[in-house]
Amino acid sequence: MSSAAPAVVFDHVSKRFILHHDRPRSFQEWLVRRFRPSDDREEFWALRDVSFSVGRGEAVAFVGTNGAGKSSLLKLINGILTPTAGDVIVDGRISALLELGAGFHPDLTGRENVYLNGSILGLDRRTIDQLYPHIVKFAELEDFIDMPVKHSSSGMYMRLGFAVAIHAEPDILLVDEVLAVGDAAFQAKCMHRILDLKKRGVTIIIVSH
Repeated sequence: MSSAAPAVVFDHVSKRFILHHDRPRSFQEWLVRRFRPSDDREEFWALRDVSFSVGRGEAVAFVGTNGAGKSSLLKLINGILTPTAGDVIVDGRISALLELGAGFHPDLTGRENVYLNGSILGLDRRTIDQLYPHIVKFAELEDFIDMPVKHSSSGMYMRLGFAVAIHAEPDILLVDEVLAVGDAAFQAKCMHRILDLKKRGVTIIIVSH
């Protein structure tokens, strides 16, 4: 590993969720529960006292069953969640493919969502203009790019989301299990691009079963 500072550090990180087995049926009931918790509340610890570091340019996979905390881990890295305890330190621009359709507006076209996602990832309009044809070509969606994405299949969502993520010039790429969606040929294409990014020094973190 390089002597440079790690790209990602987890320092004794824990993440707790509060599960409600019986949802409130009215605003009044919700308000009462806020000040007088009932017995239906249950603590769920997605992660407990987790520590690790990922060096720059490393590729790491976290493998586990459903509920093991894999997706929570990626969301903590991406800043979507905050830890209940411990510290998460990230150094670099993050590009993430965490959930199908995450960051997409269903009523916007594929073209419009490329620009929306690009801006969310911190790219300016000129950069997105330059990347746009490469994104569409990689996703193989030339014939559907001007269709509202709410009419798209899960495979189309994955293709477009992945294409945007890998073209956003990330320092750190986060990939959840969404690559399981789609045909084998496109999955192989995605893995080839991930390996290419690794050769360029991008830090890659993947979770899967």
